[in-house]
Amino acid sequence: MTLAQIEDRTEREQAAQQIYRDAGITVDKLGEHIGARIGQVRLGGDLAPKQVEAIRLALAINKTIVFEGQDQLDDDSQYAFAELLGDPTAPHPTVTSRGEQLLTIEGAANSWHSDVTFVDRIPKASILRAVTLPSYGGATTWASTVAAYEQLPKPLRALTEELWATHTNLYDYVGQKEPSGGVDVSRKAEHYKEFTSSEYQTLHPVVRVHPETGERSLLLGHFAKEFRGLKSSEFADLYQLLQARITKLENTFRWNWKLGDVAIWDNRATQHYGIADFGNQQRELHRITLAGDVPVDVHGQASQVLQGDATHYSVVEEPARLSVFAA
Repeated sequence: MTLAQIEDRTEREQAAQQIYRDAGITVDKLGEHIGARIGQVRLGGDLAPKQVEAIRLALAINKTIVFEGQDQLDDDSQYAFAELLGDPTAPHPTVTSRGEQLLTIEGAANSWHSDVTFVDRIPKASILRAVTLPSYGGATTWASTVAAYEQLPKPLRALTEELWATHTNLYDYVGQKEPSGGVDVSRKAEHYKEFTSSEYQTLHPVVRVHPETGERSLLLGHFAKEFRGLKSSEFADLYQLLQARITKLENTFRWNWKLGDVAIWDNRATQHYGIADFGNQQRELHRITLAGDVPVDVHGQASQVLQGDATHYSVVEEPARLSVFAA
């Protein structure tokens, strides 16, 4: 990071602190590149506009934010809170949910990904609430794809800025792209059948520009299956190299869930990994995703739909640049 970038980031965080104070909330950083704990706020659909603005800003700066002690929330009030931050999507393009408003997540993905990148209108954020937790394990880890891009040497930046990747929901649950493991195979067959009931493929830029912050990030994860113009072996090698950059420990933030916890992450600037290390115990979390935009690359070119229509899943948001990230 250059001196100018450091100065810009320092000024931005100082301006943000005033907005937090005006809203009466606290924001405590939990990592240099990602993660913060938000305090002095009771989530629900009745937050003041200043509080909503402060939460939205804290998310943009910290990429992932967590709230503790939100035991008052149920599915309806979680949804009402989500509506303050944006337009909730349908629970999922293909997976059936027990409720009409949110997706029930049981188990853990055990693989690095951003949510629903196989459609053109990638969700801008996800709001996850702990409902049932195991006696041990089951943490979630997030990684900053912005930090990963910023840390790339210039030759790799130049390469990635011209790369495009096909993302699909027909990704291989058995062929593990991640050396550390793949999706939980104990439930893969039934879930895979439902997950792929409709096929989606979208061509996305590997480097996307964040519409609210102007930051650049790496758009990859386990839904990516090939790079346009490259052989499969070249894709595999380059994918692993870039994923290793994203998931460097210093670019990550890990949260050990407690009942009443809520986490929100910027899906345009992060990947996450739900760790399946809790045996046969029950783990249930309820997720709401918020409508996002269609990604654009550094030249302003937008993602392209190759297969599947996601209009039933989500509207397309047209966000504006946040004031503290003025161009």
